[in-house]
Amino acid sequence: MNCPKCKEKLVEYLEGLLRETQRQAIEQHLKDCEQCQAELEELKELSERLTSDSKKWQQISLEDVVFNRIIRKRNETLKQADRINRQFRMWRRIMNSKITKYATAAVIILAVALLINFLDKSVTPAYAIEQTIEACHSVRCLHIQSFVSPDHEPGKTWVEFDEAGQVKNVRIDLPQWAGGGDGPKLIIWKENKAQVWMKKKKSIVTIKDKTVAAQMVKMAEQLDPKLAVERLQREKEQGKIKLEIVEPKDKAEPIVVTATSVDEDDSPFQRVVLFVDQATKLVISVELYKLQGEQYQKVITLEYYDYNQPIDPKMFTMDDVPDNVMRVDQTTQEIGIAQGNLTDKEIAVKVVRQFYEALIAKDYAKAGRLFEGIPAEKIQEIFGAMNVVRIISLGEAVPHPTPGVGGFQVPCKIEVEKNGVKSIHEPYGPGVRPVHGQPDRWGIHGGVK
Repeated sequence: MNCPKCKEKLVEYLEGLLRETQRQAIEQHLKDCEQCQAELEELKELSERLTSDSKKWQQISLEDVVFNRIIRKRNETLKQADRINRQFRMWRRIMNSKITKYATAAVIILAVALLINFLDKSVTPAYAIEQTIEACHSVRCLHIQSFVSPDHEPGKTWVEFDEAGQVKNVRIDLPQWAGGGDGPKLIIWKENKAQVWMKKKKSIVTIKDKTVAAQMVKMAEQLDPKLAVERLQREKEQGKIKLEIVEPKDKAEPIVVTATSVDEDDSPFQRVVLFVDQATKLVISVELYKLQGEQYQKVITLEYYDYNQPIDPKMFTMDDVPDNVMRVDQTTQEIGIAQGNLTDKEIAVKVVRQFYEALIAKDYAKAGRLFEGIPAEKIQEIFGAMNVVRIISLGEAVPHPTPGVGGFQVPCKIEVEKNGVKSIHEPYGPGVRPVHGQPDRWGIHGGVK
């Protein structure tokens, strides 16, 4: 605890508004700091003088308890709006200043009398979240950037909505930190098809799957500021969140809408803060927080740009992808094997067996269909030199250990030959799971080398 932080908290310390850990830190600092001790004594003296002087003003009937209540309410407001309301900050600076800075006690008492009228009434801000909902009804194009920290490259998203407000096209640029093991990705969702360019793997996969489509629509809807604000309004009515609105007098500063979960375990983020432009009533940015101990830690920031600025149609194509990228279209061929009456574990083992049998037979087209639809020439390039001789063993399928991957791993041993020398190879997987957009079919997705 240093002097500036101590002085900032002295009023709350006097009023008993601090948490136990903060109170102990203040008292420990006061033991060794004569300057802060003097500041505390001046505040005590100020409070006593104002209370004493207020008794002379019988016409406005100010009692000690009223004055103390005003100080408490004012400081509670300070805690909520300290970051943006400059007038509240000024009040705190005045309350922490030396008594010689006040003209007379009567001036302060008069100000307090006016504040009673302000604080004791439920004053509804001029802004209401319905205004943002209404302003967003005409939004057809969005450009959003997401930040986990200033040091990371932001993720970028572009969304187009149709006239009915439904998601039409989506483009997502995922940087390294967001792309997982596949590295940076470009995802384009259009006409119910998702194209995923995995830059690290130099491949593009085209998927047509109701699940993927639903995920893309859900993601776009979560980024849609109108729906986000509607959710907050609905959750407020249901008593799930506490909603606070601070509207600065300076019209250049944004309105701040803070939604805090009542049930801390009922939401992925326990606090959401929206910054709303005062002129347009549109959301400028959103901050998402998780509660860590007693502190809210910011997890991610979303910034909104270019409302209704037309998006170049090329942004929703893969036209700028290099020619040497492998293209896999799962919408034009059957991938994997039909499950039929087999159990999930049985079909996983069957897929792996047929894959290695195809490699033994040099049937690279079949091996490719079993492995996410990879072209035959690419399978030959990847596995041709491996020269699988025979399958030694296939174990029982076990759930895939990587979170979010799904499906199973099939432990196995195969015999391979290289330069006339045979050896036993144990692949990492292989991993087998249901094929996107092709119900009842299972295929390999990795771990075969």
